[in-house]
Amino acid sequence: MQRYLIERDIPAIGSLEREQIRAAAQKSNDVLKDLGTGIQWVQSFATPDKLFCVYLARDEAIVRDHARISGFPATRIYQVKRVVDPTTPTAA
Repeated sequence: MQRYLIERDIPAIGSLEREQIRAAAQKSNDVLKDLGTGIQWVQSFATPDKLFCVYLARDEAIVRDHARISGFPATRIYQVKRVVDPTTPTAA
């Protein structure tokens, strides 16, 4: 599976109430369950008007399927080629 970063333009996403976020997450989980083992949601980061989501998926097509079925826009989809973090200098 490949790692993808999905940029979603969702106005006012950062100011949604807890119950709205829970409902959206449940909707996403329901679609993921229906799509099967070819896609997994890792985590998301909300800014005032965007949501950035990290997914593991077999390909970009299933990421697009999730966006279409769930109703959460996939404004841009990036395949992650490399992860860089504080441990990178010491990695073998």
